[in-house]
Amino acid sequence: MYLVCGEALFDFFSQPDVDAKSNRIGYQAVAGGSPFNVAVGLRRLGVEAGFFAGLSTDYLGKRLATVLEEEGVRGDFLIHFDAPTTLSMVAVGADGSPQYSFRGESCADRLLTVEHLPVLDASVRGLHVGSFSLVVQPVADALLTLVRRESGKRLITFDPNVRLNPAPSIELWRSQVAKFAEQAHLIKVSDEDLHLLYPDIDAETVAKGWLKNNCQLVIMTRGRQGATVFTRELGTWSVPAREVKTADTVGAGDTFQAALITFLTERGLDTPASLPSLDRETLTQMLDFAVAAAAVTCTRVGPDLPYRDQVVL
Repeated sequence: MYLVCGEALFDFFSQPDVDAKSNRIGYQAVAGGSPFNVAVGLRRLGVEAGFFAGLSTDYLGKRLATVLEEEGVRGDFLIHFDAPTTLSMVAVGADGSPQYSFRGESCADRLLTVEHLPVLDASVRGLHVGSFSLVVQPVADALLTLVRRESGKRLITFDPNVRLNPAPSIELWRSQVAKFAEQAHLIKVSDEDLHLLYPDIDAETVAKGWLKNNCQLVIMTRGRQGATVFTRELGTWSVPAREVKTADTVGAGDTFQAALITFLTERGLDTPASLPSLDRETLTQMLDFAVAAAAVTCTRVGPDLPYRDQVVL
């Protein structure tokens, strides 16, 4: 079982105006949040998953819990709070890329503390962390404590998934990303996030810095240019993206992340000790699988992640 940790929220997508009245704006609300999407994505790809998060007792929080139950994500790691659900207002650009504005101060997903950390048994193969739960408190300190506690016992995967709206200080993001990267065994990061974090440093230099710690693999997604892997011993190489008609890219990165974990899990390679043994052919197959899965999501509106039989190599 893989335990995904972080925020759950509702994305509000603005809809085309149906009349000329300026005092009305239509929205479609979709359950989301990067870690939430990864947990759902793992289940759809056939991997047992749990979700460790703070969830509201309000109407939207109950809907999030219902979605998790319907998707088969284990809910016994959820902590319920009498606090609001975070809302994310999403505007999608002409190229399908989303821009987010969060309403989340004092909301349930931020309220996890060290006292809420679960005791994990051997059934938990790995942990995944990422997105703005890394930088808002007290959940950021709780998750950092968790990965520090567990990094010597099970696989830690990490995706910074930088969102400046909830925490606009790029210095804070750099500091927190560095702390989590020290504990992670596999880091997935987009080229956009790397540019935000380190605009004056090339990607290979950043990756080599991360690979000096626990990290065995750094994988950078590059949108329409595919993905690149940085390794300790085998060098660096890339695979191309799939050519698809893009509806939007919401959830594509989360799909890519879930697919990486799925590939390793299906082959019994989801341990820190297994990653150094992966050869170039296996790593290329892993990237191709993740690219193929993300491409499916790009053909759909919103974070509608694929099922295992929908990912074709």
